[in-house]
Amino acid sequence: MTDLSEAIATRRTPPQEVEVWLFDLDNTLYPASCRLFDQVERRMAEFICGFLSITEEEAHALRRQYWQEHGTTLSGLMLNHGLDPEDFLAYVHEIDLSAMRPDARLNRALERLPGRKLVFTNGSMRHAARILERLELTHHFEAVFDIAAADYVPKPESGAYDALVRRHDVRPDRALFVEDTAKNLPPAARMGMTTLWLHHEHSRPPEAEAEAHIHHRTDDLAGWIEGLLEDRARR
Repeated sequence: MTDLSEAIATRRTPPQEVEVWLFDLDNTLYPASCRLFDQVERRMAEFICGFLSITEEEAHALRRQYWQEHGTTLSGLMLNHGLDPEDFLAYVHEIDLSAMRPDARLNRALERLPGRKLVFTNGSMRHAARILERLELTHHFEAVFDIAAADYVPKPESGAYDALVRRHDVRPDRALFVEDTAKNLPPAARMGMTTLWLHHEHSRPPEAEAEAHIHHRTDDLAGWIEGLLEDRARR
């Protein structure tokens, strides 16, 4: 009997044949060492403190609980407390980007990479636009599919992936999804996408289901793309 990971591997598309590249945003297109999410998490807790009139400690505990249970803290707050998502997103994403620097190597790699490129994020459009502008990567991407475009259904809920492929006419069997959060990869793989897990010093180890749906892995996105381009050139 073929196990799950072997079954998935037999139907994945070789990276050489990928036509659409889907990239997560946070801790994927910039290094996790920038620690931007420290700021986001702090602002989430501040917002929750005011919104629910609870202590900072309680707010952080609720933030973590909702992330685990619902995919995002936002989803938990919407489902359980009737939160207006726009107010929350506007507050938590007003962060300092000064720790982030353009990566000339990644810029060159994306420039050489043929095919359509889209950002697929649980964040907001404004957050993505600010980061892409800061990184000088905006021109590489055809579109940003943000949490509002997904009707506030977050990764790893399958509805977010379904909405993306419909809106942007993506053939899953010709797409590759790059993501640093391993639990967000299985829905893409089940649709027929090829997956690339970008791990870093702050990555959570993949659980069994996520591990079975990781087709490729790297700790250097620019280097992985460079290697792919070299392999394509030899063929």
